[in-house]
Amino acid sequence: MSGENAMNKQTQGSAASSNADAKNPVLEVKDLCVSYGKVEALTDASLTVGEGQIVTVIGPNGAGKTTMLSAIMGVLGSRGQVAFDGSVEGVPEVERMVARGMTLVPEKRELFGEMSVEDNLVLGAFQRYRMGKRDHAQTLEEVYALFPRLKERRDQAAGTMSGGERQMLAVGRALMAKPKLLMLDEPSLGLAPLIIREIFRTVARLREMGVSVLLVEQNARAALQVADYGYVLETGEVSLEGPSKELANDPRVIEAYLGLGGKH
Repeated sequence: MSGENAMNKQTQGSAASSNADAKNPVLEVKDLCVSYGKVEALTDASLTVGEGQIVTVIGPNGAGKTTMLSAIMGVLGSRGQVAFDGSVEGVPEVERMVARGMTLVPEKRELFGEMSVEDNLVLGAFQRYRMGKRDHAQTLEEVYALFPRLKERRDQAAGTMSGGERQMLAVGRALMAKPKLLMLDEPSLGLAPLIIREIFRTVARLREMGVSVLLVEQNARAALQVADYGYVLETGEVSLEGPSKELANDPRVIEAYLGLGGKH
């Protein structure tokens, strides 16, 4: 292990509480491991997301960030412990996690292109509707208040919208489920800087609404500006963690992710 890696590990170990600022943890992940055959893609990853807290996981492409989200959601098999909303999941199952209030906005957004914006949004409330909750009309207005552009284009086919608008729609559809935890996988990917700022401003507003957010991003600068707490994931392991302001000023993070060449 190099001196720098040893220092990283020491920094992580000294924060064994793992996000001590998290009040009423909504998500607690301990020693999460994921293997593809004999290759370990995620090794003993631990993180905590508190109620109304925005937590980010940054790191280079291929570090295992999406793998981590997929394992927490139950899309991928894993070892370790995932505790969500006070209940420990031995092996997370995606249907159960969704029913209990966890939503994931994947990198590919996965909208129904032929359907209108509004129909895509209403589909997001399907699970709640099936559980007998009929508050989707009110939730729709709340989403439109967050994303006025979606209201303007409510009758437009989702497939004809710009990349930024599709990302807004994907986040809006996830919010229609009134989640306790919203997980975002690379929401800024492929978007223009102005649109990225708009997306992240909205993510910041979710904190005020009491939604907990786990944000996976290669755009470390934008992620650390909006988040309360951050984790750095490198080659499947958490190498560094701390309050976002501290990470943003850490020389190792600046050199690797925030410098002029830091386009990770």
